[in-house]
Amino acid sequence: MDLSSKQQPSAQQQIIQMHASLIVLVVQVAQNPINKQQLNDVLKVSSDNGWTNLVRVINKITAGDRSASLQQNLDEEDSVIIGAILNGIQNPTTLPDPNGQSGDSAMAAPGIAHMLIQANSGNPQALTMLSTMAEQMSVAAGDMRQLGGIMKKLLDGERDPDVLCKGMGASGISLVQSILDELATLQAH
Repeated sequence: MDLSSKQQPSAQQQIIQMHASLIVLVVQVAQNPINKQQLNDVLKVSSDNGWTNLVRVINKITAGDRSASLQQNLDEEDSVIIGAILNGIQNPTTLPDPNGQSGDSAMAAPGIAHMLIQANSGNPQALTMLSTMAEQMSVAAGDMRQLGGIMKKLLDGERDPDVLCKGMGASGISLVQSILDELATLQAH
C-alpha cells in the first residue's frame, strides 16, 4: 500500500485549498452579487500581480457564463481554480473550507512548503503564487489572515515558531508548525 498518496494531497487539492477564500467568494458573488465590491477589490490586486487571465474568466463567471470553454487557454493553476468555482456553483458541497480549519492543515502545509522552497530557488511562478496566496489570505479572517501576513517572513527564512505564530489560535499554530516541519524535511534532502 502506498502511504505517500494518502499523506500528501494532490496538486489540484493543494491549489484549491490555497485559493479557497477566492473560490468561495466568487461562488457567493455568482449566486448573489451582494459581495461584488469585496470581490472586485481582490480581483484588482490579483490583476495588478499578473493574474489577468484568471481575473478575466472570473468576471465572465460572475456575469453569468458557465461554459466549459472558460478553462481553455489557462495555465494549470488557473484552470483548477476555475474548475473549482464552476463545480461550486453547480454543487456547493464541493466548495473548500475558506477558514483553513486544522483538518486542512495537512493539505495546505506541503503545498506552501514546496512553494517556499521553489521561490527561494528562484522560481518566479512560485513567488507569484505565494504573493497571490498571501493577498487572498489577507481578506480572510483570523489565523488565515495572520498566515498571509507571515508569508514574507517564511520566504526570508524565519523559522522560529514563537515569532511566526504570535497571536495565532490553535489551528494557525498547527498549520505553521506543519509548514515548518515540511520545510525541515524538504531542506534535509
